[in-house]
Amino acid sequence: MHGPEPNRELAMSDSNSRVAADMVCNVDAQSIPIGVDYAEIVVIRHGETDWNADGRFQGTLDIELNEIGRRQATAVGERLSREGKISAIYSSDLKRALETSNLIATACGGLEVIKDPGLRERNLGDLQGLQPHAAASVCPEAYKALLLQKTDQEIPGGGESIDQVYQRCTMCLRNISMKHKGERVVAVSHGGVLRALHARACPNKQPVKFLNTSVNIFHLYDGDRWVFKSGGDVSHLSQIGYLRTGFGGDTSSG
Repeated sequence: MHGPEPNRELAMSDSNSRVAADMVCNVDAQSIPIGVDYAEIVVIRHGETDWNADGRFQGTLDIELNEIGRRQATAVGERLSREGKISAIYSSDLKRALETSNLIATACGGLEVIKDPGLRERNLGDLQGLQPHAAASVCPEAYKALLLQKTDQEIPGGGESIDQVYQRCTMCLRNISMKHKGERVVAVSHGGVLRALHARACPNKQPVKFLNTSVNIFHLYDGDRWVFKSGGDVSHLSQIGYLRTGFGGDTSSG
């Protein structure tokens, strides 16, 4: 299965496939002089899975990449290898992220992948494994909790609240940044985590659609000051394609 399909398109150019976050958060980004000590953390969403293509909630269920997802991961790894030295690669411990991380590591000279469960996707409780239309009838309370987007609302069936995911993953990225001041590191994670990290760096700003293997760059100064430099960039997928919906990387899915 290659190339664009009804629900998949190619990245046509940098301008069409990138959201320049400096334009979204330009006050923070432009107020910090170049050369100040910070960690540059390149957060990559995992490659495509069959469940992404089916529009199925994954959450913490351990789904592997599909063939397109593997090609996407290789492409982003080759891109990253050309863009500057990477000191470390961190990854969610879920298969789709680990597979993506290992393909990036191979392209970047065989770095060891460091597993960190703090980068895991949000646990979606009873919704995991379902498509939205089925979830609405099979688990109406859980589906309602997801759609309400109340930050302190846990998803029935053992799911996490938005606040719990936010605390978990922002602390994780902060800890990574403190270990790697002055360095460039990669962290491979998930759509829900990226939404939380973006909210930390750019509160009250328009969210970005975090497509599979999109490149999203954060600068963390002493772990407490966050700058979102750029995000949603899938320009490396010009020959492979990506799901238009960004399912799992937009505001209503996981």
